[in-house]
Amino acid sequence: MANGCTWDSLDAHLLRVLHVLLTEGSVSRAARRLNQSQPAVSTALKRLRDITGDKLLVRSRTGMTPTERGAELLEPVRIALEQMERIAAGPEGFEPANSRRVFNIATPDYLNALMLGDIVADIHRQAPGAQVAFHSMTQTFDYPRALESGELDLVIGNWPNPPEHLRTAPLFEDRMVVMMRTGHPLAGAPLTLSAWLAAEHVVPTSYSVGQRGVVDVYLARERLRRNVVAHVPYFHMAPYMVLQSDLVFTAPARFASHYADFLPMAVVDAPAELPRMAYYLLWHDRSQHSAECRWLRERIIRAARPDPAPAPLRRVA
Repeated sequence: MANGCTWDSLDAHLLRVLHVLLTEGSVSRAARRLNQSQPAVSTALKRLRDITGDKLLVRSRTGMTPTERGAELLEPVRIALEQMERIAAGPEGFEPANSRRVFNIATPDYLNALMLGDIVADIHRQAPGAQVAFHSMTQTFDYPRALESGELDLVIGNWPNPPEHLRTAPLFEDRMVVMMRTGHPLAGAPLTLSAWLAAEHVVPTSYSVGQRGVVDVYLARERLRRNVVAHVPYFHMAPYMVLQSDLVFTAPARFASHYADFLPMAVVDAPAELPRMAYYLLWHDRSQHSAECRWLRERIIRAARPDPAPAPLRRVA
C-alpha cells in the first residue's frame, strides 16, 4: 500500500471520519458533523485512501459518492465503531440520580400532552439533574439523520412504514374518531364510510416527506378519495376550525378526547374500515447499547403502555 501504510494504522478517529464521509458524501458536511476543519478531514481521507488502496469516495454531480469498496466498508465500519463504543463505556452502569444529560426526543404534535407530562415527571423523579427536550416533527426535519448523528435520542412515530434501518419498539395503539361541531348533520348517527368520504375534511400535512399516515395509506390501498377542503400544518389547529364550519377532522381518540372535554364538539367513531393507529419508538443503532438511552426508552415505554384506553367518547347530537 502507498506510503507504507497498513491496516495497523487505522484507529477510532479514522474509522469515525470514514463512517461520516460515507454517510454524508461531502467533506464539508463531514467536517461540520465532526467539528473539524475541512483540511483535517481531507487529510484523514488521504490517509484512509493510502491504507485501503482505494479512493473510497469519488466526485459526483451531488457531491461525493462511495466507490464499490467504500460502500462495502460502510457496514463493517459501523459495527467496529459500535464495538469500540461498548469497550470504552466500560462495565459501569448508568446512575440516573447523577445524570446531567439532556435527552432529545422528537414527537408529532397530536400526542396526548398528558402522556408527555407523565414521561417528564417519571424521568425527573429518577434523574432530577437531567432535562428532556421535545422537538417538533416537520417535513424539513431529517429525523433519521438526526438520530444517526446523535442530535436526537428517540423519535415517537406512528407511520405505517418506518425506515427499515432504524430500530423500533411498540408503545400503544389508538382507534380513529371523527371530530365535528355540535349540531353537525353527521353527529347524530353512526358514520358510514361513504358519508365520511363525502364529508368536508380538514387534514394535516405530512410530518415527513414520503411517509403517509395510516388513513392516507388505507385510502391509497383501497383507491378511495375523501373530500379534502383544507390542510393544516398542526393538529391542534383543526379542532378550532371544525367549530366554525361543517368541516370534519379524523384523529386519534386520545387527541379528540382531550378537546371534547372543553369544546362544544361532537366526536363519533370513524367508519369501521379505518385501521387503528400504532405508535412506536424509533432509535438508531448508535444508541442501541447506551445505558442512558436504554434507560430513557424504558421510561417512555413504562409511561405509554400502562395508560388505559380512553373511555368511550360521548356522541353529541
